[in-house]
Amino acid sequence: MLIHKRKMAVGFAVAVAAASLMLPLLTMGASAATRHASSKLSLTSLPRNQTVYTSGVAYGAPSAWNPMNVGAMATGTEGLVYETLELYNPVTNGYINWLARSVTVSGLTCTIQLRNGIKWSNGKPLTSADVAYTIMLAKTNLAVPYSNLGPYIKSVTTPTSSKVVVTFKSAAYTQWQNFLWHNPIINKAIWSAMTPANQVTGANTNPVGTGPMLFYAANDQEVAYNVNPNWWATKDLGLKFHFTYLVDVVNGSNNVELGQLLAGNIDLSNNFLPGIASLITSPASTGKLNSNGGYGLATYYPTAPFMMSANTVWLEPNLTKAPMSNLNFREALAYGINPGEIASVIYDNLVDPAGPIGLLPNLTPFINKTVLKKYGFSYNPAKAKAFLAASERQAGGYKKGESITIQDPDGWTDWNSATDVIVQELKAVGINAVAYFPQDPTRNSNLTDGTYQLALDNNAGPSSNPWSYFDRVFQLPILKQQTAQLNWERDSNPAAWKLVGEIGGIAPSNKVAIQKIYTQLETIFLQTLPEIPLWYNGAWAQYQTTYWKHFPSSTVKTDQYTPVMWGGWLGNMTTVLGLAQLRPVPGAS
Repeated sequence: MLIHKRKMAVGFAVAVAAASLMLPLLTMGASAATRHASSKLSLTSLPRNQTVYTSGVAYGAPSAWNPMNVGAMATGTEGLVYETLELYNPVTNGYINWLARSVTVSGLTCTIQLRNGIKWSNGKPLTSADVAYTIMLAKTNLAVPYSNLGPYIKSVTTPTSSKVVVTFKSAAYTQWQNFLWHNPIINKAIWSAMTPANQVTGANTNPVGTGPMLFYAANDQEVAYNVNPNWWATKDLGLKFHFTYLVDVVNGSNNVELGQLLAGNIDLSNNFLPGIASLITSPASTGKLNSNGGYGLATYYPTAPFMMSANTVWLEPNLTKAPMSNLNFREALAYGINPGEIASVIYDNLVDPAGPIGLLPNLTPFINKTVLKKYGFSYNPAKAKAFLAASERQAGGYKKGESITIQDPDGWTDWNSATDVIVQELKAVGINAVAYFPQDPTRNSNLTDGTYQLALDNNAGPSSNPWSYFDRVFQLPILKQQTAQLNWERDSNPAAWKLVGEIGGIAPSNKVAIQKIYTQLETIFLQTLPEIPLWYNGAWAQYQTTYWKHFPSSTVKTDQYTPVMWGGWLGNMTTVLGLAQLRPVPGAS
């Protein structure tokens, strides 16, 4: 396995050397090649001391600003342009009122009181009709990411222009709370004029939102936003951005990203960067090469593990295709892969191997230890070979010598190297696995339309309880295009999906009843293996402090916000609050 560590070391060295030699896409203090999507604009010069550069989210040209299209929207669509009713704070495990001034639940009725004076970026007011329309799409368009909420909704009324009353047929506590912080509010006038398909997958190239920034320009390599001078939170919450522009740069690979960060062309990188631990300076203040080898870089934690926990990486089988549909084959995969090897060799122990169920560490209290002991698995090549032999004897099982493709995006060097490790380990137990690294948009298309065999995936992010994890795994119905990043493995398990729905009908105070259902879901997960958890991905966030300071930090009580621009973080958690904390470094330009 040492070959993988050498490969990464070589890539790291190349990136460091390239930092001073490469022609950067965005030069410090020079120009950013931006172009309005609706016109052919020449190069636009953006002042470096007024512009924050981010990268690590997009691996393809930005082309869509539709907050319903979870897998394809440009960075910033959620959070910078469109906003949610609430935010979730994973540090405190609590919720923050956002577009909603208050949310009150009484029995089967929820009343939402909107903040006063919120306007869409076209100057028209956000009203209760927009919120009601967004909610009702759960019933009228099954392709929206939150369609699982639809069956529970009885009615949505708008007593005033700022009040929404939602009445439920039956209790859906968990599903509703998930909607409040996960799903942006969209403009009724605009969305009601779209076809059902365009509501979810349309490009929406002229986005009209309520957020802190406005869409400015885009080309194949970047998307730029400028500050919204009429953002409601400035008056209501005293929040404002101390930069004029935010530019998110398309990332070709982790090594290129590292070179850009070291050169000062990126201020916030949300990629895994090989060798980053050896470059971190704490505290980082000068942005210059320090005597201890630092480059003015900082991270959320000043010491290992450096990053917040972000999500669980799965080996995702396409259950509609043989032999992935064969349980014995999936058991062989589970016992044949050593996540500990990936954590130590690929990540130098910056991440932890995942448990067999895959729930993030903060959700460990929900795991039934008896179930885990009885049905859990761990790396065991002998057992892997035994399950593989059983699979080979079954119809639809593995055929000896059959080639099985594992895919993940080209340029994700840590995942690419992890896949190489997995390929070697599976071949050692008799599975002829082959690595395939398509471009990120192609990989996403393959997963959404089901044209893959095995893939690495990491859709299950932070939450205050396991509901959203199992919702992602078991959600039904299975559509031809699974655009919402839910049940990409296409597991048809009505019993499990029914249990997921039942959780929402139990009051959060009834912890015994809720835990009973989670135990059942954990048992089903371990007995059927719709996903194979591998490791807990880090919330990769490396800061270049030459031009901007006061990035989120675990050591500053007033700045413990999420530092990640990923979809589901920027728009749903506290990254927007972290951006509001940034200040220009005096004298840097």
